[in-house]
Amino acid sequence: MDTLSYKTISANAATVDKKWYIVDAEGEVLGRLASRVAFVLRGKHKTDFTPHADCGDNVIVINAEKIIVTGNKTTDKKYIRHTGYPGGQRERSFRELMTLKPTAAVEKAVKGMLPKNKLGSQLFRNLYVYEGAEHEQQAQKPVKLELNEIK
Repeated sequence: MDTLSYKTISANAATVDKKWYIVDAEGEVLGRLASRVAFVLRGKHKTDFTPHADCGDNVIVINAEKIIVTGNKTTDKKYIRHTGYPGGQRERSFRELMTLKPTAAVEKAVKGMLPKNKLGSQLFRNLYVYEGAEHEQQAQKPVKLELNEIK
């Protein structure tokens, strides 16, 4: 009788198969888009997911200026930063941020859903966000990713 031997798969930088995906953000809700993109960046959709390794894929987000938010978030949602000086707290509304830098809202939302450590910083480098429909990664031949397929 044959004995089956099962081994736990532990992915690392040498064994992981990284793919390129493109996501169209037009008409998508910011939080839902960000959570699904972070899921793919982290690699949780793969069978060989390893929590301590970068086993996720590269994601390109296009049409970031056409993202939507629900409710009164366009005026009520605040992005707060601090200059480091006394009284240096600054805040911007979602609307102001979208007029100044539309890609920042998507980047901040996705970054907030990644781990807060060195791995999170490394994973964030696999995200590319563009305002319009044009992007610089045509050579990588990205595959279109439907967000409703990701759970």
